[in-house]
Amino acid sequence: MGKETKTNAARLLDKARVAYSLNTYEVDENDLSAIHVAEQLGVRAGLLFKTLVLSGDRHGFFVCVIPGDAEVDLKKAAKISGNKKADLIPMKELLPLTGYVRGGCSPIGMKKRFPTYIDSHALDETYIYISAGIRGLQIKLAPTDLVDFLGADVADLIA
Repeated sequence: MGKETKTNAARLLDKARVAYSLNTYEVDENDLSAIHVAEQLGVRAGLLFKTLVLSGDRHGFFVCVIPGDAEVDLKKAAKISGNKKADLIPMKELLPLTGYVRGGCSPIGMKKRFPTYIDSHALDETYIYISAGIRGLQIKLAPTDLVDFLGADVADLIA
């Protein structure tokens, strides 16, 4: 892959000497779902992890990284993050808050570092895919490398 496809997330991994590969896929503006992206990459949806940004009632914003074929359990997410209640942020707040658009939100390289929680199912896999920070590009890496790089907590986050 040429230099032009390196995203901020990829550059940060390079700097930290984290092993990864970049994988491109065809973007469908009408279907930005993780399941569709997994189909494009030819992998099962459970290997593709989506990045969700939530807002808690006590501690503000935090990030959950969960399997693409799962839904976040808001009660579990709130509890693990030290909140009583948590909700997904409105879509219009995603870009100003993180610097990323829907379908291209990476847990790596957001404008600000937020507490990050990775679903425990990630550790069952040899590698997972996360967004590289733009639509059409995924980062494939070892889940333990992602946890270490982000200083993330691992927890059961899915419904």
